[in-house]
Amino acid sequence: MQIYWTKINKIIDETPEVKTYMLDCPKDFTWEEGSHTHFAMEGFNAGEKPNRSLVRHMSISTLPHEDSIGITTRIKEQCSEFKTILRNLEVGSDVALFKTHSNVPLKREDKNVYLLSSGVGLATFRPLVLDYLDRADNVNQIHSLNIDSSKDFLFTDVFASAPDKKFTSQFVDNRKDYYKEVENLAADKDGLFYVVGSDEFLVQNIAVLREQGVKPEQIMLDKHPHMMPEFLSVDVVK
Repeated sequence: MQIYWTKINKIIDETPEVKTYMLDCPKDFTWEEGSHTHFAMEGFNAGEKPNRSLVRHMSISTLPHEDSIGITTRIKEQCSEFKTILRNLEVGSDVALFKTHSNVPLKREDKNVYLLSSGVGLATFRPLVLDYLDRADNVNQIHSLNIDSSKDFLFTDVFASAPDKKFTSQFVDNRKDYYKEVENLAADKDGLFYVVGSDEFLVQNIAVLREQGVKPEQIMLDKHPHMMPEFLSVDVVK
C-alpha cells in the first residue's frame, strides 16, 4: 500500500461548521470525479498496527485540474478525536492519503442523472458537476437535490442552475420537501440516481426510489461493490 504524505496549503471556511482543507498534490497521485480517499494524521502508522482513530474515509471535492486535493468536512463544536485534531491543523501541517478510489464516477450513458445528497455529502458531487459542465458528452441532463437543515448550503457557486447547460440545482432544509421531491424525480424510470450521505440517509432514499419503481441497477452509492447488495436489497412495499 502506498502512502502519500503531503501538506495543507489552504484552509477554506465554507460555512460556520464546514471547512475545506486544500492539499498539495503529491507526485504520481491521481484521482477521478467521485473519488474517496483515506485521510490520516501524523502518527497513524507509528505503532505495530495503524491507529484507526487517526484515519477517516473522506471524499475528494476537487478535480485534478484544480491543482489541489480538496477534503471538505463538517466539524461541530463537540466532535471526535480525529475532528478535534483536524480543527487544530494549520497551513503547512502534514497529512497522509492512501487507498484512493471512485465508486461513483459520472456514467455517460445518454440518461438523466440525479444527484441526491445530505449536507456535506455534496462534496462528493462537486467534481461530478464540474466534469459535466466542462464536458456534457453522453449525459442528457443533471439535477442536484441537497438537504441541509443548517440552511448553510455548500458550493452555491458550482451548484447554481444553468439551464443552457441542462443543469439544475435545488436546496431544501427539511425532510418533507426533500422526500416529496425525490418521489417526483423517481418518475423518470430510466434515470440514474446517485445517493450520498449517512447510511440511514441511503436506506431511506433507496426505499423511496424502489417504491417508485426505480431498479437497483439505476442507483449509485459511494460504497464498495461487495457492500451494495446490503443496501439495495430493501424490501419494496407493494
